[in-house]
Amino acid sequence: MLLCVNSIADTENMATVNVTKKEVTRDLDHCDIPYYVSEFVEREVGNDYDSLRNLGSLIDKLSENKKQLEEQVLTVSSEVPKRIQKALKNAEDSKKSLNRLLEEEALLSDSIDSHLLKAEPWMEELGVLISQVEEIERHLSYLKWISRIEELSDNIQQYLMTNNVPEAASTLAFMAELDIKLQESSCSHLLAFVRSTVKFWHKILKDKLSSDFEEVLTQLRWPFVGPPQSQAFGLAAPANAPDIYNNLETLFCQLLKLQTSDELLTKPKQLPEKYSLPPSPPIILPIQIMLNPLQKRFKYHFTGNKPTNVLNKPEWYLTQVLMWIGNHSKFLDDKIQPILDKAGSSVNAGLEFSRALVMLILEKLAADIPFLLYDDALFCHLVDEVLQFERELYSVHGYLSTLPSCMHILSEESCFQRWLTVEKKFALQKMDSMLSSEAAWISQYKDITDIDEMKVPDCAETFMTLLLVITDRYKNLPTASRKLQFLGLQKELVDDFRIRLTQVMKEESRASLGFRYCAILNAVNYIATVLADWADNVFFLQLQQAELEVCAESSSVSQLQLGQLASMESSVFDEMINLLERLKQDMLSRQVHHVFKEVTDAAKLYKKERWLSLPSQAEQAVMSLSSTACPMLLTLRDRLLQLEQQLCHSLFKIFWQMLAEKVDTFIYQEIIMANHFNEGGAAQLQFDMSRNLFPLFSHYCKRPENYFKHIKEACIILNLNVGSALLLKDVLQSASENEASLKPNQPSATAALNELGVYKLAQRDVEILLNLRAIWPNTGK
Repeated sequence: MLLCVNSIADTENMATVNVTKKEVTRDLDHCDIPYYVSEFVEREVGNDYDSLRNLGSLIDKLSENKKQLEEQVLTVSSEVPKRIQKALKNAEDSKKSLNRLLEEEALLSDSIDSHLLKAEPWMEELGVLISQVEEIERHLSYLKWISRIEELSDNIQQYLMTNNVPEAASTLAFMAELDIKLQESSCSHLLAFVRSTVKFWHKILKDKLSSDFEEVLTQLRWPFVGPPQSQAFGLAAPANAPDIYNNLETLFCQLLKLQTSDELLTKPKQLPEKYSLPPSPPIILPIQIMLNPLQKRFKYHFTGNKPTNVLNKPEWYLTQVLMWIGNHSKFLDDKIQPILDKAGSSVNAGLEFSRALVMLILEKLAADIPFLLYDDALFCHLVDEVLQFERELYSVHGYLSTLPSCMHILSEESCFQRWLTVEKKFALQKMDSMLSSEAAWISQYKDITDIDEMKVPDCAETFMTLLLVITDRYKNLPTASRKLQFLGLQKELVDDFRIRLTQVMKEESRASLGFRYCAILNAVNYIATVLADWADNVFFLQLQQAELEVCAESSSVSQLQLGQLASMESSVFDEMINLLERLKQDMLSRQVHHVFKEVTDAAKLYKKERWLSLPSQAEQAVMSLSSTACPMLLTLRDRLLQLEQQLCHSLFKIFWQMLAEKVDTFIYQEIIMANHFNEGGAAQLQFDMSRNLFPLFSHYCKRPENYFKHIKEACIILNLNVGSALLLKDVLQSASENEASLKPNQPSATAALNELGVYKLAQRDVEILLNLRAIWPNTGK
């Protein structure tokens, strides 16, 4: 009875729990204890009434957890106040320490202010004393400099009195170095004093050493007016030669010591800035003295009203300077250069001598050019002579491109523009004369087979020689911008010549197989080929880089063009080459069209051949060429031979390949596809093609049939034996059906055709060719 009551009570309790659980909802905004309690009861007890027996142990476990939580709360609540108290104590200590520091700072500040107030009168007095001391030090330094210069001046005087010139020169060089160091000083009077002292002693020493040096040069018979082998002394060795050469070396070295002071006191003569001469050091003093007699001779003969000073004879003074350089080069190399090397100088005696004489030429050119600028003949002659002078100066005498040269004078704006104008004028005149010449279209090497491969007409070769000469004339210009202007002129000339060739070609277009037309075509091909070769030349590659830099700065071209220039995919002549190639292709197409028309006209009878009724090969004793094919093949042979003789090899190769392609298409479409063939007709067609047409081209390639693939493969299909033809037809039909029904793994039509040697023709074309076979056996289908 008691058990029943308990069970009823348990059931009521569980029901209450279930009801309660259903009624409890979770409050998401607060810590919802009822919800968590109901969840805990549900998880631990659930609907398993037997688990109520474990309720006691569950209550004990929860009590233990509650006890542990209370202990943790008590521990935390007891520790937190201690930490807070410790932090507050530290803060109080820091505050006290800060206040103490502030008090000390205030005391120290008051002390400093009081000290500064007391020391202010002392500072004013010390400032005055310091200023006085600094001024006295400046005065003392000033006096020391004066004393030093006077001491050096006295030393020079004593050395000269004792005839110790080397020490005097060394002392003067040291004084000149002091002068250079003082250049940043604002003591103008001191600078003037030092400079005047240097100038005074420099003049005395220079005059003395120059006089002695000139005397030694006179003993050597300097200057040499003839070639080395005719010189009276110079490199010869008389009895007193060692003493003379010792004196030469001694005086040369002493004069070298005066170089620094000479550069301070002497301003070298400079040409106007418009000539943009590269910076170069002054000529060394001993070389200047050696050049004095030559400079006097030059000015005597080539300035003023002398009969040797005429505008139309620039070669006189240019040749004279080259002779002087050549006459003295051996002496300079053998006698002067060792002295410079021994003195530790980096100067090259020959170059220094040449540079000084070239400066005379530059001054002369700068003075003469304005008077002949607008006389085309005189100006052109001057330019020619100057270029010849430069060529010999660089190639024979080793002159450096980094030094001032005549090209700097010719690069001056007004002179350069005039040069361009005259160059273009004479080039156009030359083009007129070369095209109007009777031999304009004849190759000068026509009788020399090995040389005449390009079959270049005389006008084209003369024109390219003209361009080459122009390149040679401007390649030593000092700046890339000037070279690019000349390159632009060359492009203009090429375009002008192309237009002239086009005009002549149009006049000859009615006779496109004629000699002159072929000569024009050879000329176009030759010019394009040479320009393509020039594009890989280092000189033009450098110009391409310069053009790239100019274009990048001006933004005048697209990014694609800039990229092509930078990657060297294009060249400076690409535009011209493309125009010439277009003209070449147009002319070749005209020739191919003309010959092809003749061939098709000659093939009219061949097209009407009765291919259905020709006897089989077995019925003929010997196969022979179809009589109707003879006119076509004769025309083809004659034109091939004619153009082989008139066109260069590369052009003729393009020509016959283009013609072969058109003939292949014509015979395939107009003869083969337009007729039906019996066995004899197919055999005759194959004989005509393989034994007669193809051999016409065997002189130009090893396998001519490869250029007639339509004909060759059509003959294969038409000449298949009956069994192979039937099998092929079935394979093609099956392939078409399988393709329509999408059946995989069936025999491939392409593989079958390839096995027979058919690669060019499509499956549909082969089916048509099979249907052109006239005789098929009755298979019952």
